[in-house]
Amino acid sequence: MIGVFDSGFGGLTILQNLKKVMPSYDFLYLGDNARAPYGSRSFETIYRYTLQAVRELFGRGCPLVILACNTASARALRSIQQDVLPYEFPDKRVLGIIRPTTEEIGRYSKTGHIGIFATSGTVSSNSYGIEIRNFFPDLKVTQHACPMWVPLVEYGECGTEGAAFFVKKDVDALLAEDPLIDTVLLACTHYPLLETEIRTALPPQVRLVFQGDIVANKTLDYLRRHPEMDERLSKGGKTTYLTSDTAKFFEKGAFLFGIEGISAESVVL
Repeated sequence: MIGVFDSGFGGLTILQNLKKVMPSYDFLYLGDNARAPYGSRSFETIYRYTLQAVRELFGRGCPLVILACNTASARALRSIQQDVLPYEFPDKRVLGIIRPTTEEIGRYSKTGHIGIFATSGTVSSNSYGIEIRNFFPDLKVTQHACPMWVPLVEYGECGTEGAAFFVKKDVDALLAEDPLIDTVLLACTHYPLLETEIRTALPPQVRLVFQGDIVANKTLDYLRRHPEMDERLSKGGKTTYLTSDTAKFFEKGAFLFGIEGISAESVVL
């Protein structure tokens, strides 16, 4: 199976895109719901939690794991790839969702000015700024942390006046910092559930970019370029769900992300 990890529920938006683009593949999703959110935690804690989750997925037979969490990708991916895989798991791979996105984001902007909405942890890491400069050195990038957005989603507040208020406040703050922004990237997997509020607050000429489609297509391209990995992946169109919280808690939360009728398994990380 392809392992898909997130600190909580947000990675389900990435999983849904993966399943749409790669319907024949088997997936094993793991949400560390008992310790979410990761956004405000220290680098060391995020790394430790992420590595524990990766080990769990490896132990359950996943040769490829996707960190479907921007915070984990920003804070833990590089260390795992460089310091762990070559010595403990040389035949396995861990991919993130930041690099695939930064390889493409510059192609969406006409003004050369983009905005990024993300968690505090992702913004403070500056992972997007660093990666984007590698591919689009002339692109002007403005990042804005939105600490209220994940709780709004997970507490089922999407579509309320409160959600609209906080989203507009953050959108206005970003555009005030750089009025030339014509492209906005949602660099947190929860944020697509606030699409209505975000589009309402954004000027109509500003393009809204989601990670899911980009990551899914880039993953499929990766497997085409690495047939030795693709051959190791089962293809029965099955998805299994794991959580570090209770199964009932996960199943209820997944419903907010449009996933119904699933049976999750609780694990200890």
